[in-house]
Amino acid sequence: MSSGLSRGLTNMLIMRHGEAASGFPDHARPLTQRGEQEADTMAHWLSLRIKQDELPCPTIYASPFLRAQQTAQQICDALGAPLNTLAFITPEDSPSDVIDWLLNQSADAPIMLVSHMPLVGELVGLLVEGVPSQGVGFPTAAIAELEAEVWAAGCGQLKRFTQPSQLL
Repeated sequence: MSSGLSRGLTNMLIMRHGEAASGFPDHARPLTQRGEQEADTMAHWLSLRIKQDELPCPTIYASPFLRAQQTAQQICDALGAPLNTLAFITPEDSPSDVIDWLLNQSADAPIMLVSHMPLVGELVGLLVEGVPSQGVGFPTAAIAELEAEVWAAGCGQLKRFTQPSQLL
């Protein structure tokens, strides 16, 4: 088991929330039934991977917006993990601010962020390509898995990208 002081690759999962209902205010939009099913599909998939020792259980952080909280709670319930909330991972927040936060986190366990477009796309673009482009589209409930020695612009590698439709 590695300590937070060891240098080496660390992993991160970046997830977009499940499909949400339209409406206003934006922060109060709940998941649709389809969104709940998407989150459940991804939660089950992650749980199986953890049980098979393919993936360590991540520390889970979600946007305070309802749809992200609901998605993350399904993941947390499946993994038996607590839900943490980060106020600065809402749709229009800066991917650079997220990277600044990541640089101060321990490497003991992978981090999982449950957030929104455009932030999830821009964050993956910044970490992998060095620019906050949205790169690959991020369907609802999709998860990008990255690894890096340090969470800085252009230092990450996209290892896997999975969406619910691939698991059905």
